[in-house]
Amino acid sequence: MCGLLGVVDYKKSINTSLFREMLNSLKHRGPDDEGLEVFSLDSCSIFLGHRRLSIIDISSNGHQPMFYEHLALVYNGEVYNFKEIRQELILNGYSFDSNTDTEVILKSYHLWGIHCVDKFRGMFAFAIYDSEQQEIIIFRDRVGVKPLYYSLTDDAFMFSSELKPLMNYPDFNKDIDLEAVSSYLQFGYIHAPKTILKNVQKLLPGHYLKYDIESKSLIKECYWNINDFYENQVATDNVVDELESIIKEAFNLRMIADVPVGVFLSGGIDSSLVAAIVQKNSKIPINTFTIGFEDKSFDESNYAKDIAEYLGTNHTELICKKEDALAIIKKLPSIFDEPFADSSAIPTTLVSELAKQKVSVVLSGDGGDELFCGYTSYALMEERFRTLSRIPFKKMANKLLNLIPIPIFMLNRANEKLYRKIIKLKNMLDHEDIVNSFKVSNSIFTKDEIKRLIKEEYYFSEETAAVTSNLEKMMISDFKGYLPDDLMVKVDRSTMSTSLEGREPFLDHKIIEFAASMPISHKKNKKILKEVLARYMPECLFIREKQGFGIPINSWLRQDLKYLLDQYLSEELINEYNVFDYDYVSRLLELFYAEKNDDSKIWVLLMFQMWFSENIESHIVDEVFSR
Repeated sequence: MCGLLGVVDYKKSINTSLFREMLNSLKHRGPDDEGLEVFSLDSCSIFLGHRRLSIIDISSNGHQPMFYEHLALVYNGEVYNFKEIRQELILNGYSFDSNTDTEVILKSYHLWGIHCVDKFRGMFAFAIYDSEQQEIIIFRDRVGVKPLYYSLTDDAFMFSSELKPLMNYPDFNKDIDLEAVSSYLQFGYIHAPKTILKNVQKLLPGHYLKYDIESKSLIKECYWNINDFYENQVATDNVVDELESIIKEAFNLRMIADVPVGVFLSGGIDSSLVAAIVQKNSKIPINTFTIGFEDKSFDESNYAKDIAEYLGTNHTELICKKEDALAIIKKLPSIFDEPFADSSAIPTTLVSELAKQKVSVVLSGDGGDELFCGYTSYALMEERFRTLSRIPFKKMANKLLNLIPIPIFMLNRANEKLYRKIIKLKNMLDHEDIVNSFKVSNSIFTKDEIKRLIKEEYYFSEETAAVTSNLEKMMISDFKGYLPDDLMVKVDRSTMSTSLEGREPFLDHKIIEFAASMPISHKKNKKILKEVLARYMPECLFIREKQGFGIPINSWLRQDLKYLLDQYLSEELINEYNVFDYDYVSRLLELFYAEKNDDSKIWVLLMFQMWFSENIESHIVDEVFSR
């Protein structure tokens, strides 16, 4: 795994030294090597930079930027089937100087152009500078496993694996996008293509862009869309056998590396299947890692231990103490370059630190829920939506709900839960489709609350996929939003903070396309995954109630972390940053301390304020943590 950075500087305001400083903010993504090239044109200077984490061909032959004729490449990710593509390129007359997938990508583009991406199985974000065409072409993988930020102004076109380097460009505009803040308050993350900053965007998964250097024109195109496979479903007689075959190939491809590889093992169905298949294909015990908690209501390490013993893996377990988690919380604003409120980032970072002691690459089970209908919220929402659809005169009912004196509920602490139910019901009645009702149901702050917090009208909604099943509509929504913008961000930043490469075997596009094309009856509640896993271990080891990767964050915020709330949610700092309305924040704090709103709201506000201090007002965070 690596970090990339590119700048087309029309002001010629940066030099090699300053660009290297920008690039070094990605050092955690690639501690093994640094590469930097400058191309001088009459109209601009073009900088390409790379930080390398050596995984495949760890020799200097993998140095980037990598060149071939008029093309220069910087690349972050892995193309697992590169050996197969390499053979095809050799038959077409190409020779190779390295054993890297980087060289395969470069020469694939030389031969096939933008269609080369159709051949790649893996996770990637890469940029190619074509000096003949004077254009830059940037690709992001189908799912969005690897990040790619870009910014286009009159003075510069910039792109990077993270937001940090871009913010170090001279006179960079750090204006906050309130629509992105609204998205963050709703979800706890920022939905692509938006970012927290007005003049920066994320390249959407399954897309590429072309930037013409002379005209400063930008074209974005979609090269892959999961909807196409849901809309062309086919039944098959041997679906379990076919899925197992595809899974085995995809999982074993992810074991290709010239460094040690391990598996995050939670004890759930997805990670257990990953561990089972790669262990069966390995001649020695694979390394597995899990995090446990002293609080048994959040601990599932015993399930992982039982599975590891059955499979015969080399298992490492860490029982996380409160002090361990609190130390990670202090690092979160620098690990995540946008506000990010998924508290499971804490155990994910801890288990990444644990794994890095033994391996450089780790596999996880992410993606199984979105592809195989694993979340209990899907079935719950389907029933809820069915009930809502039966309500007569929905518009009239919504108007009546609008007459409810909401401030009274806010002032009366005993009614916070009732308040939330009524407001969510009102917001759900605004929508005729299940996807946006599902978004409302899962929201942290409701539309009405967001207006009170930031006085902003924007509220995220999305187009519904044209599939017949309501369950699949929600799955597609999560696949395009929650998966890349929350789960993949969490895994990427947490693993990269320790210079560990994370791989997600379920997100091989061959698995995705096969899963999308099978009827929902096979997928619901992971029915087919359970059938495959039962071929590798007894059902008693994995058939149990689903448990999230959670921590007792609310109790910590009321006790050990209260000083953070006192600092970051103080009237002084809220008013200084001028994003949130302090009167409303203070009401939420009253309810929180009275234990009347045990949800994620206070954590979401805290993570934003800490991010703001670290990235916009960085001097403040030093004062807080020097205590």
